[in-house]
Amino acid sequence: MEQITRDHLRQLRLEIVSDIQKILNMKGTDRQEFDIDWLRSKAIRRIMNISPATLQNLRITGKIRFRKVMGSYYYSRTDLLKLFENGSK
Repeated sequence: MEQITRDHLRQLRLEIVSDIQKILNMKGTDRQEFDIDWLRSKAIRRIMNISPATLQNLRITGKIRFRKVMGSYYYSRTDLLKLFENGSK
């Protein structure tokens, strides 16, 4: 597992602020099509319709990338979509 440094946190903050600015500048249906790369556990579970235990298992087994920031886990949406696309074939 990789150590998270202040630079990682600074970069994450910049990405989040940038994503929020993009979302706020979009109109109606454009917002729905906007893909945010890193999402919190609750959002991922709702989008993928999976349980907290399933998400934790994916994290522990190393099947998805994640970051832990101040006690909250953030997951790569792209990794999860790829994982579930491969699993459904």
